[in-house]
Amino acid sequence: MQSFRSEIENPVVEKDIVELANKIDLFRNGKIDEEKFRSLRLARGVYGQRQEGVQMIRIKLPFGRVTSSQLNRICDVSEKYSTGRLHVTTRQDIQIHYVSLDRTPELWSELEQDEVTIREACGNTVRNVTASETAGIDPHEPFDVTPYADATFKYMLRNPISQEMGRKFKISFSSSEEDTALSYLHDLGFIAKLKGEGAAAERGFKVLLGGGLGSQPRHGDVVYEFLPTDKLIPFIEGVVRVFDRHGERAKRMKARMKFLITKLGVEEFLQLVKEEQAALQHQSYPIDVTDFEASKSLPDPAMPDFTVPTDENYRRWKLTNVLPQKQAGYFAVGVKIHLGDFYTKEARQLAKLIKDFANDELRFTLRQNFLIRDVKEELIPYFYQELKKLGLADYGYNSIGDITSCPGTDTCNLGIASSTGAADVMGKLIIDEYPEFLLDKDLTIKISGCMNACGQHNMASIGFQGMSMKVGKAVMPALQVLLGGATMGDGQGRFADKVIKIPSKRGPQALRLLLDDYKSQAEKGENYAFYYERKGQMYFYEMLKPLAGTDNITDSDFIDWGNDEPYVKAIGVGECAGVVIDLVSTLLLEAREKLADSEDSLKAEKWADGIYQSYTGMVNAAKAILTAEGVNTNSYANIVTEFENHFIESGKINLGAPFSELVYQIKQNPPTASFAGEYYKTAEKVFEAISEFRSKEVHA
Repeated sequence: MQSFRSEIENPVVEKDIVELANKIDLFRNGKIDEEKFRSLRLARGVYGQRQEGVQMIRIKLPFGRVTSSQLNRICDVSEKYSTGRLHVTTRQDIQIHYVSLDRTPELWSELEQDEVTIREACGNTVRNVTASETAGIDPHEPFDVTPYADATFKYMLRNPISQEMGRKFKISFSSSEEDTALSYLHDLGFIAKLKGEGAAAERGFKVLLGGGLGSQPRHGDVVYEFLPTDKLIPFIEGVVRVFDRHGERAKRMKARMKFLITKLGVEEFLQLVKEEQAALQHQSYPIDVTDFEASKSLPDPAMPDFTVPTDENYRRWKLTNVLPQKQAGYFAVGVKIHLGDFYTKEARQLAKLIKDFANDELRFTLRQNFLIRDVKEELIPYFYQELKKLGLADYGYNSIGDITSCPGTDTCNLGIASSTGAADVMGKLIIDEYPEFLLDKDLTIKISGCMNACGQHNMASIGFQGMSMKVGKAVMPALQVLLGGATMGDGQGRFADKVIKIPSKRGPQALRLLLDDYKSQAEKGENYAFYYERKGQMYFYEMLKPLAGTDNITDSDFIDWGNDEPYVKAIGVGECAGVVIDLVSTLLLEAREKLADSEDSLKAEKWADGIYQSYTGMVNAAKAILTAEGVNTNSYANIVTEFENHFIESGKINLGAPFSELVYQIKQNPPTASFAGEYYKTAEKVFEAISEFRSKEVHA
């Protein structure tokens, strides 16, 4: 414990890591419930794997940005605690695998020495805030969204309102109307906009609310065509507060915010957000970008020795992997990472390359690649030369050959079929048989190992979802084929249609049929999504139907891609969100901890934090006693109602006022010092009354 305590200067971070270490100790000694512990570790980026006894660690990198020193630090912990493999996710994070639970506090403390966190990378929290990897260099952007994404990340990190929501919450920032951060499929998506002309133009965002993928994708609703930047944080906080209070907590498959909005309707949801405004710490939250803008500079490194390549691969690489920047004379270099996996040996050399010859920065992308920014035009051949030495000079960045895939059955508990194995085979097929499509930036292939869509299969031109299918008494791996998804731009997207389910081993054959058909039947320049729409779902169903039959199944069809053994369908407990704990004593302990947190916040004069912690303390205490009575609850708002019905109106517990009246003071009062103090006293009174009632019941 002392080894990392002495190395961390930030007391808030130190407290976090010490708490994780203490909870691991309690868990190992049987003093904390396993499910409760799961909830805590997930919110600290510690995620269970398919393999017993080891963890996946998700490293949270806001908008995918990493410096050379941070990348070297990530390499250090990967080599020391993991396997040396780095996996880039579709949320611009880095994941490392096979980590011992007992070593996670030490790992975390080492990352924090370069200001890298794992806090809230998993669990029912605000996940990594993503953004266009081209933010700041995009020739089409109205302004750089980077400081706004960064301000959002910092404001929500450790914010009491988002620590124990019913489900995860995702936010994205797109730099331009191209919408490369996919605003339409996020809980909150923001697209940079300007109002007015010239130097007097006001910055703001087009806002989309309630999007999401998964088994039931939902397109986000446009709720603002223009939201001024000073209203960004207040609006986000209002939305998160409403989701935290009214979101589903019992039925996990219905707990994402998209389901709440579908249930309430957009207008009613926004009215609830409006009602939260009085309680917000900030009615306006100006984000000062002066220092950020002033800190920008362009590198001018000395020219190293190199020979300009003349091979065909270099010509193609320049065509697909080199992007013009809005800064004259500078370019960005896209690096295609196969299935999002690369290793510390390459990463360390990349860190040196960007420090010496670029702007000391990489941006990981939503397509599991990375972008090197601010490369002088004269240095483009040199970067190709150096990347080729590392095996990272494949052309086809952000093309159909650049397949997105989740880990699937490699490490994920929820994986049904091998997504990485299928992606590997299909990627090679495209390179070998369809290289002409590598120049088509609109044609995409994405693969997920289950319906949760971590590989984003249901927004792809051609998507595959891992499934299983029965053949007699046997079960074999399968792929559901989805077609016609696309990002149209400016907040408009199209989700792919489910067309047919086929055995996994016939995936490459299906891809050949689809690409051959597109080559021969599409009109010149016709986008695949429009081609699919013109032909219709049944056209593609009939085309692929012969592949769905099981009369000619062979033994090899029962062996999934990348495996040697026959397929076994084995789905573990999903950890995409923390599990709610329904143990009375644990809930009461948690309520007490929230009040202790509130007391600490009030001492630090963090009035808004203290108020929200008092609120969650009361609600958790109420949930505990309802659980003891066998009353099911599915949201914080429902807990308040049920507690009132079962304990206040019946006279079992006397609080001197209706429970709802006491709790919902949080919506009616600004976060002042006086209200924070009074509300804390109310929460203590409620907790003591419930604890006393519980004690009498237990000992009756």
